[in-house]
Amino acid sequence: MTTSILTEPAPVSGLRAPDFIRIASLSKTFGSGSDSVLALQDIDCSIEQGSFVTIVGPSGCGKSTLLRIMAGLLDYSVGTVLLDHQPVHGTRRDIGMVFQSSILLPWRTILENVLLPAEVLGLDMKKARERAMQLLHMVRLDGFEHKLPRQLSGGMQQRASIARALLHDPKILLMDEPFGALDAMTRERMNVELQRIWMESGKTVVLITHSIPEAVFLGDVVFVMSPRPGTLEKLVYVDLPRPRRLEVMDDPAFSRATAGIRERFSHAAAFD
Repeated sequence: MTTSILTEPAPVSGLRAPDFIRIASLSKTFGSGSDSVLALQDIDCSIEQGSFVTIVGPSGCGKSTLLRIMAGLLDYSVGTVLLDHQPVHGTRRDIGMVFQSSILLPWRTILENVLLPAEVLGLDMKKARERAMQLLHMVRLDGFEHKLPRQLSGGMQQRASIARALLHDPKILLMDEPFGALDAMTRERMNVELQRIWMESGKTVVLITHSIPEAVFLGDVVFVMSPRPGTLEKLVYVDLPRPRRLEVMDDPAFSRATAGIRERFSHAAAFD
C-alpha cells in the first residue's frame, strides 16, 4: 500500500464525473471597508462524483465557510461554484447537510425526524416513508424508528441525522464536523459506520474535520487548507484499499499521510 501527496487530484477513471463539483477562483469577504475580513482566497478544486473528500485546516481558516458556500447557505464574493455543471446560488434540493449537532426535533420520533425533509419539500409521503425505513435499516437503526432522540446515544442520533439528510436522495452530502461532540471510541466506530454508509449509498461526500487521522481514514482525497485567508494549500491522495478497518491506522502508509499533513500545521493547536 502506498500513500501519495499530490498537488493535483489523482486521475479518475470509469464513468465518474471528474468535475462533478467545480470551484474556481473562489473568494469570500465578510463585511466591507476597514471592517472587512477576507475568509477565503482563490480556492480552485474539482471533486469527482462518488468520491469521499475530507477537509482539514487550522481553526478560523474558512472550512465551514467553504462548506456553507457549497451548500448554498452562504453567498460568495468572487468566483464560481458548480454542482453537476449547475451554479450553486441559494439552497438546492439536491444537496444534503449534516452538522456537528444532530439537530433532531426532541418531540418527534426518529422516523418523524427522518421524514421531515419530505414534509418540507412536499414529497410523496408514502414513498418517503418507505425510503426512510430503508435508510434507517442502512444506518442500523432498525427498531428505533418510534423512539425519541433522547432515548438514543449521540452516535445513534448522528446516524439518524445522516438518514434524514439522505431522504430526498441528494447528489452530494456535506458534513460539518459531524462527530466532533462524540467521545473518541464512539467517534472511531462512527468513522467505520460512515464509510460503510457512503459505500452503500454511492453518494459524493465532503466532510470537514479537525482530526487528521479521521480525515485520512475516511478520505479518498484530503484538502489541506492554509490559515486565514483560507486557500487550498495541498491535496493529499490517500491510496489505501477499502473498506478500511481501524487497524489501518497502524499501517506505515497511514502514518506517513497523517505526518505529512501534521507537519504543515505543527504550529497550530487546532488539530486532534
